[in-house]
Amino acid sequence: MPEAASAAAVRATIGDSEFDRDTAVTRRAPGVYDIDLSAGWTIINAVNGGYLLAVLGRALGDALPHPDPFTISAHYLTASQPGPAVVRTETVRTGRSLSTGQASLLQYDDEGNEVERIRVLATYGDLDALPDDVRTSAKPPAMPSMDQCFGPEDGPAPVEGSSAIADRLMLKLDPATLGWALGQPSGRGEMRAWFGLADGRDADPLSLLLAVDALPPTAFELGLKGWVPTVELTAHVRCRPAPGPLRVSITTRNLAGGFLEEDAEVWDSADRLVAQSRQLARVRLG
Repeated sequence: MPEAASAAAVRATIGDSEFDRDTAVTRRAPGVYDIDLSAGWTIINAVNGGYLLAVLGRALGDALPHPDPFTISAHYLTASQPGPAVVRTETVRTGRSLSTGQASLLQYDDEGNEVERIRVLATYGDLDALPDDVRTSAKPPAMPSMDQCFGPEDGPAPVEGSSAIADRLMLKLDPATLGWALGQPSGRGEMRAWFGLADGRDADPLSLLLAVDALPPTAFELGLKGWVPTVELTAHVRCRPAPGPLRVSITTRNLAGGFLEEDAEVWDSADRLVAQSRQLARVRLG
């Protein structure tokens, strides 16, 4: 039984979970952090982009005077590999309610040269200090109940090591967006799911950075297969999520020139829109 699944019987808490341990950074010097990127958050051999965004988000949360990511934009330069990495941060500006910083994640090639994997620019604040008024036309996604949705455990056994991240997530996909798994993609470019961490840890602002990039790509429902690497991803965290499972909805409206956009919304158990994102991703055509 996978470690995350066996731990689910004892519900993990924020600050004491596999996600927290695997995104923890160690400050080596002011603005310089070390981390060992976990192989537990990989798809095939690629480290998931949302996990990497959370790693950088944690380092910036330590480096900046404000605790919570409000907006974070990442450019994925080269594919990250499990193993040692260095995060370098720089404070760009600090103010009374917001602070802005940038960060880069670097690894070393076979010759010992530094290779920059990701570069981000982020603005942080205090979510608990925001006013609670909401004026919106956005609505939570219409989805079946969790027991009417399907997860990886409901399909054929995956090739060993092909998707380690699946063991660390609670993911229940809306059957209306599962045509690709049956060889009958809808062509609508939609993906919806109930989302959580497998060990029961509730969501927080950092895990929302994982949630926006954790579902199967919408390219599958467009009839495309294979890896869909992220080129750029911008996430907005709108409020601190309530305890309980999240609902994630992702849509793609335009695929052109081998690139598509994915717009994500994340809703909490209190029907609040807690995070949004847009990413540009490359797809393999033909």
